[in-house]
Amino acid sequence: MDLDTILKTAVEMDASDIHLVAGHPPMVRVQTTMTPLDYPVITAESGMRMLKQMAGEDQMKTFDKVKDSDFSYEVPGVGRFRVNAHLQRGAVGVALRAIKTKIPPFESLSLPDVVERLTYLPRGLVLVTGDTGSGKSTTLAAMIDAMNARYKKHIITLEDPVEYTFVSNKSVIEQRELGADVPSFASGLRHVLRQDPDIILVGEMRDLETTAAAITAAETGHLVLSTLHTVNASQTVERIIDMYPADQQNQIRSMLANTLQAVISQTLFRRIDKPGMAPAVEVMLCTPAVRNLIRENRAFEIPNVIDTNRAMGMTSLDSAIAELYFNGIISKEDAVAQAAFPEKLERMIAA
Repeated sequence: MDLDTILKTAVEMDASDIHLVAGHPPMVRVQTTMTPLDYPVITAESGMRMLKQMAGEDQMKTFDKVKDSDFSYEVPGVGRFRVNAHLQRGAVGVALRAIKTKIPPFESLSLPDVVERLTYLPRGLVLVTGDTGSGKSTTLAAMIDAMNARYKKHIITLEDPVEYTFVSNKSVIEQRELGADVPSFASGLRHVLRQDPDIILVGEMRDLETTAAAITAAETGHLVLSTLHTVNASQTVERIIDMYPADQQNQIRSMLANTLQAVISQTLFRRIDKPGMAPAVEVMLCTPAVRNLIRENRAFEIPNVIDTNRAMGMTSLDSAIAELYFNGIISKEDAVAQAAFPEKLERMIAA
């Protein structure tokens, strides 16, 4: 069983993810649905053989030590993949995410117009949030590509691993990969301010040290883009505050209120009108009212501000879901299942 042939088949099926798990045939995720490929069942031995084909010496050392390893793998002529190798029931399991090499333009992503307007910001913190596989990396790549085409600036990305590969256009772009180029997001951010950046992309604000460094970079006049695994704007604000010890939370509320520019929260839906996926996008812009709510520890009131400022480009998740449903793009069942307030949405779309 040839690994590269499996990956080529998955790419031809437009699979987003490939799972190699002992005791199962290779499985792929196509438009959210898991499907087995017509290949032999993977054994512990064949799983380990495929892992060793993908991983370098350093990645194997990490895997042997902590039983988990993250890295990237490329098949020439097929594509690049983000890889997580792990143990399950004593055998190797591998999850691969297919990385799209061509950066899609904004108009192909069905995102609200306000998202593109955020690429004109001179400074501050912009967060793209959502579940794994919700399109956060694609949105960020489109934003970076738009700025690359418009500005003569210095853009530095810190990624785990590098996904989309940028070609410097008007801007100079440097892409640093965790493990290969930098030991951690926090370490990269500690040194990035000495590298004269204008725009910084941080793959994920996954811990306190990284979050603090990202906010500091935004405070010092840089435009910082990053992600969090949160489902809406108010939860995003609360998650950042909760990372800090209680005696520092008032200070960070003030810093976040001053630096945060916007939160974009994405959820992907399977389309029913044609093959493909469609995003429902919540957008929170940091108006003076939102900044006051953050300072005063009233993030729970942010949804009210979003609902009353639609004219500015703000949209709640449930409003975005309802619009997709009314336009015949998604099913009622999916709409209700992924709503923030299912009962309220059901009443909205039944009216």
